[in-house]
Amino acid sequence: AKMANGSIASLILKLHDVNAVKFGEYKLKSGMTTPIYIDLRVLVSHPALMNQICGLIHQRMQEEDLRLDSVCGVPYTALPLATIISSKHLHPMLIRRKEAKDYGTRRLVEGTFREGETCLIIEDTVTTGSSILETAEVLHKEGLKVTDAVVVMDREQGAVEMLASRGIRLHPIVSMFKLLDVLQEAGRIDGPTAQEVRRFILDNHTFSAKEGNGSHVPAKKPCVEKEVELSYAQRAKLANVHPLASRLLTIMEEKQSNLCVSADVTSSQELLQLADSLGPSICLLKTHVDILKDYAAAVSHRLQALAEKHNFLIFEDRKFADIGNTVKHQYEGGLYQISSWSHLVNAHVVPGPGVVRGLSAVGKPLGRGCLLIAQMSSQGSLASGDYTNAALQMAEGQADFVMGFICSSKISARPEFIHMTPGVQMQAGGDVLGQQYTTPEEVIFNKGTDIIIVGRGILEAPDRLEAAELYRNLGWGAYTKRLAQS
Repeated sequence: AKMANGSIASLILKLHDVNAVKFGEYKLKSGMTTPIYIDLRVLVSHPALMNQICGLIHQRMQEEDLRLDSVCGVPYTALPLATIISSKHLHPMLIRRKEAKDYGTRRLVEGTFREGETCLIIEDTVTTGSSILETAEVLHKEGLKVTDAVVVMDREQGAVEMLASRGIRLHPIVSMFKLLDVLQEAGRIDGPTAQEVRRFILDNHTFSAKEGNGSHVPAKKPCVEKEVELSYAQRAKLANVHPLASRLLTIMEEKQSNLCVSADVTSSQELLQLADSLGPSICLLKTHVDILKDYAAAVSHRLQALAEKHNFLIFEDRKFADIGNTVKHQYEGGLYQISSWSHLVNAHVVPGPGVVRGLSAVGKPLGRGCLLIAQMSSQGSLASGDYTNAALQMAEGQADFVMGFICSSKISARPEFIHMTPGVQMQAGGDVLGQQYTTPEEVIFNKGTDIIIVGRGILEAPDRLEAAELYRNLGWGAYTKRLAQS
């Protein structure tokens, strides 16, 4: 028999008793003002109620005959729920960290598991379903399958449909409309209050109902909570966008390319040949000028001419990481005189904001731009968590020169910042030196970044131009798919 209505009604009334369901005006972290607030964090102070909820979750797991090798609670509120279910019903549990430890294994998923096993996600409340998707993506990266998720409270604002579109079935214990019916019938809320919440839920559905997707609730107006996805062309015209970022976004739109080739070659002739042959396919050419065995000033002059000819920008991947006065000299002078020919450079944030000020003193008058390294694609990288947040804050404080990030996933919602991701290959995996590879689809569509940086996937191909065109098409296809879904 399916879960009895009586047990659900009893649960709803108890949740109201302990103030886990509140009515009024509440501002969510997204900025949306909602007339109902669900706060299941209070459950930890009510063990009997928590046990009742865990019993209902397990009952749902049995009713749906869910096959699983482990359970994982979305941090943090669902962690105790997953723990009780694991302990009572002997399901192995995994713990997903919100960020990797900066010592030891630095793992994002704790516990013992094998690749290919199925993990059931447990969550307390869903609106859009993004928290479940986020956890699923972390588990996927570890080689685990996620086919189902159980949630205590579904606000009925699009999570079921969104997760279904990503191959995850959501099984709610309590739905918002059922909760309103029970509370109104019990005299806990009056008719106008219930009606106001129902109208809010219908008007703020977060998954657009496209023909044939099975969505039962139409998206009546844009949801404040859902981030509006702007095209590259729209972002190029924003008032506060860095002029060089605007130029790059325009190039990307015109060439239908979000591909940056990492030209890690040691011969000047090969570098120039690459720039000439792949120039039409790319928006950016990334160089490591200091690995050229035969560098001369004429190389940078020829590179500039090829950038003009094929309409791409040059990005010298210098990774400045010293005090302001030193990087100023490194950028402007020496053998390479980088500021005279490279449109973009990048910097580590380890030295603090002085590194950007030093570079800006040279580059800003020349119309150059800087990227901050917020995350790295190498195994065991320390550029995560608080370090990434520090990079974001530094960029926001010096946005007149910093135009974006080197990162593995989108870290800023500000559309004027450009996110570029290295370590991209058709096949995910890694090399013996610790480089971790991710696919174009994962980077652009799932992780939300703007530009794929491809090196060996193109340089080691039998036909480099054919490979570059393949990556350009994959990257652009993932971007147009992302736009269509917004």
